[in-house]
Amino acid sequence: MEEQKSKSIFVVGPIPMEKINHWLEHHQSMKKDGAHDLFIGQVRADEVEGKTVRYIEYTAYEEMANQVYNQIANDVILKYKVSCVHTLHSLGKVASGQWSLAVFVSAPHREACFAACREMVERIKSELPVWGKEVFEDNTTAWKENTKESTVHHD
Repeated sequence: MEEQKSKSIFVVGPIPMEKINHWLEHHQSMKKDGAHDLFIGQVRADEVEGKTVRYIEYTAYEEMANQVYNQIANDVILKYKVSCVHTLHSLGKVASGQWSLAVFVSAPHREACFAACREMVERIKSELPVWGKEVFEDNTTAWKENTKESTVHHD
C-alpha cells in the first residue's frame, strides 16, 4: 500500500456519474483487490422550520481542505491496508437530489474496505474545512456544518 498522492478532490457542481463510472471501470482490472466500497452523499430536500431545502451552495478553503484530505487518506490507507481511496466533493450549487460527495475504496478484503470507507466519510464530514449554505424554496438561507451529526445554524 502506498501513500495517497496529493491531489484536489473538488469538482464544481454536482458529481457527474461519469466520474463514478471511471472509478468502477478502472478498478475492475485490479485483480489483487476483492472488495470495493462506494459511498455517495446526496443533497436532501430537508424540511427545516417548515421550509424545504432547494439546494446547497458549497464553499471550502480548498488548499487546506486538500491537505487535510490527503492526510486522512494516507492515515486510512496505512491503518486498514487498503489499496486506494478516491474522493470527490462538490463546490458551488448542488440541488436536492444531486450528488455532493463520493468516496470509493478498494482493498483485498471486504472488512478493511467497509471500515476504511466509513472512516473516510466520517473524517471528511468532521475534519474538512468545507461549508454548505442551504438555500430554501423561499430563498432564505442557513449554514450547515459538515459534521458527523448535521447541525443547522440559521442566518
